[in-house]
Amino acid sequence: MDERKLCLMINERMPRGGLFTGAKEQIHPKSNAPWRIPPEPFRISQDELRWFERLGDHLLKFYKACNILYSQSVRGILPKWISEYLDIGKPPSLIEYSRIRRFKSHIPLVIRPDVIPTNDGMVITELDSVPGGIGFTANMMMIYSDLGYEIIGGVDGMIRGFERMIRKYAKVENPSLAILVSEESSDYWDEMMWLSRMLNKSGLKAFTLRPEEISFNENGIWIGSCCSRVKIDVIYRFFELFDLRNVPNSEIMMYMNRIGKVRITPPFKHFLEEKMLMAMLDHPELRRFWIRYLGRDSLKELLEAFPKTWIVDPTPLPPYGVIPDLSVGGLPVTSWDKLKEASQRERELILKLSGFSEMAWGARSVLVGHDVPAEEWRKAIERALASFPENPYILQRYHKGKLFRMRYYDFDRDEILLMEGRVRLCPYYFVWEDKAHLCGILATICPA
Repeated sequence: MDERKLCLMINERMPRGGLFTGAKEQIHPKSNAPWRIPPEPFRISQDELRWFERLGDHLLKFYKACNILYSQSVRGILPKWISEYLDIGKPPSLIEYSRIRRFKSHIPLVIRPDVIPTNDGMVITELDSVPGGIGFTANMMMIYSDLGYEIIGGVDGMIRGFERMIRKYAKVENPSLAILVSEESSDYWDEMMWLSRMLNKSGLKAFTLRPEEISFNENGIWIGSCCSRVKIDVIYRFFELFDLRNVPNSEIMMYMNRIGKVRITPPFKHFLEEKMLMAMLDHPELRRFWIRYLGRDSLKELLEAFPKTWIVDPTPLPPYGVIPDLSVGGLPVTSWDKLKEASQRERELILKLSGFSEMAWGARSVLVGHDVPAEEWRKAIERALASFPENPYILQRYHKGKLFRMRYYDFDRDEILLMEGRVRLCPYYFVWEDKAHLCGILATICPA
């Protein structure tokens, strides 16, 4: 089959809107997707696949170690500044809840890094423990697998992996799952509805609901009317912790979780959702800690993959102090104000919120230093400094992605065209039996 017909077939098999209900650019009326449809999936090498397969367990170790890092800081075994940074701007009730002993080993069961292939290797720009794209990626995997392509994870790897993860986590036979999608996360409603339908087809009782649709009594959390009620065993939390106060029934969920009437993932742990953890991995004072809890191999792999990261803290340094590995005009940076004077070349840096904000996800707060005028950069630094300590920013070294070429179908011209762009690879790891299983990879190419 020629590539044009392949793309049209893919379009026909795709749900209208592509399982995404958020803002979209104007698209051709015949296109079911708000993106360009390629005739084939993005390809990676065997060496790259092996790297991704290893990465899951490195990141699983990292999350486990971050649990210990925070706990030991709170207890005074490690420096207090660690937990103090991670607690900045968080409500006391959430901080207290995150420290409940029975949750001490809980980590996100879905791990999804954002990975940029560069000429020097793979770079992980951030980690997302409440990621969108699960249903969308699963749907794309099914479509391209049916066309004969060998897809990482297979035709139903995302569905089977998610189901296995929930069953293992539930600790009951034949569990019932509720995927709770908040108003703030409603752009992903369609894909989560699709995901629950696929999970039901695979044999797992699953429901996608608004938080206000659940009910409760002393025995737990339920859905449905009095005549056909279903008790929920596991809640998949598809809402952000910064939005907790706006999520109906959130306090009830947390209470039922605390007394063991329902299990909730990802856990209510603000500190595991902060990008500033990437800066702590490279802190010399914590070197022995990371070696002990990650091992030298995992630490080496993650240090190579994580970009150099700094926490933007306006606290004055002593006269002899410098911010490590940052320079302006050939001189070490001794205060963040000095960074305002950086040249365009010196501004090959990314500035973004660390977390716990409606602006911290979806690249809403991301600023690429060398892509903006000097005055805009200066104002961005001032904004980041003023945001501390309520909403801390981080600074990361910029790494340019490799260029790739992909063919796609143009609906207006009714032909296959070539696009040059840079790719972001998002592997989805689902955790069960103490292992992070690679179940699929989403590739997103943006025009260069």
